[in-house]
Amino acid sequence: MFEPAVPGHLTLSDPDLNPRQRSVLAALVTVHGATARPVGSETLARDPSLPISAASVRAALVELENAGLIERPSAAAGRVPSAHGYEYFVRVLLRPERLPAEIEAEIYRRLQHSARDVEHLLAEASRLISSLTHQLGLAHGASLEHETLVGLDLEPLDARRTLMVLRLGTSRVRTLVLELESPLESAELAEVCAVLRERLIGRALAEVRERLASDPELVRGSAARMVVRAASERWSDPRSHTLFSSGVSNIAGQPEFMDGLRLGPLLHAVERCVPIERLMASGMDGQAAVRIGLDAAPELAGCSLVSYALPGSVWGAVGVLGPRRMDYARVLAVVDTVGARVTDLLQG
Repeated sequence: MFEPAVPGHLTLSDPDLNPRQRSVLAALVTVHGATARPVGSETLARDPSLPISAASVRAALVELENAGLIERPSAAAGRVPSAHGYEYFVRVLLRPERLPAEIEAEIYRRLQHSARDVEHLLAEASRLISSLTHQLGLAHGASLEHETLVGLDLEPLDARRTLMVLRLGTSRVRTLVLELESPLESAELAEVCAVLRERLIGRALAEVRERLASDPELVRGSAARMVVRAASERWSDPRSHTLFSSGVSNIAGQPEFMDGLRLGPLLHAVERCVPIERLMASGMDGQAAVRIGLDAAPELAGCSLVSYALPGSVWGAVGVLGPRRMDYARVLAVVDTVGARVTDLLQG
């Protein structure tokens, strides 16, 4: 499997292309990215960004193909960038993009609004990334099951809904919206909260969840029984890791995946999380990187993964999964900005 590619980080295996070859490769990446079709030499010869003759374009294409940077999908077709070609493009030719100030401000605002709960934060990050890149947005985080509960609050939302706030030893928070069978007065909620704190604080979150389902001391009163039942129903199925995804319609609309035979297995791989969650978190901490040539699973063939591994105490990442021809400058800028902001909020 290819190592992640980062703009400006050249490797010893990168070929030493001349300016003409670089220009032709960059133009091929641009045209193929816009059309999703193999590109012929005639099309490139008409490209105004290439002030060279048609013969020079054809010669450069042959040289790039011999170097393994472009390839022919079929004998009669034009050429497309290969996985190595995209890697070279990202490392050497890509011009980093800076998001407009208003988009950065919107990212900060939306993530700040979800910062109270780590899972809500990751879910919002995946939605933001998807909406800004028009690809499949992803966010992955390790389970909180082994975190220690250090505080618990019950905050009324309306007559029959209560917010359970679980404060963890790592300064993170898990929240649950509880749907109650009947209204409870503030004094009743306070009494239930006192009981829950006495029985649950100081225990790992996994044990807290188990005790909510089985501890007889927590259900002695009718109010406590109602709250505990609602919490148990809302809080089930622990997962060792959580992968949030958003924007299925974005990737379903890509020409590469309009064939259901390709889309179905891809979405199944996202649902299973493996190996996507491992690939996302195995990049460079605190920096967006591109992984092209996802040969870990046949379902991911032809895809690229742009991910930002979160530095610090949270093992996780945010990123984008999409076709190889995605707009890497835009995607890298979005993933880098969202990843840095998520890191700040988790560490703050």
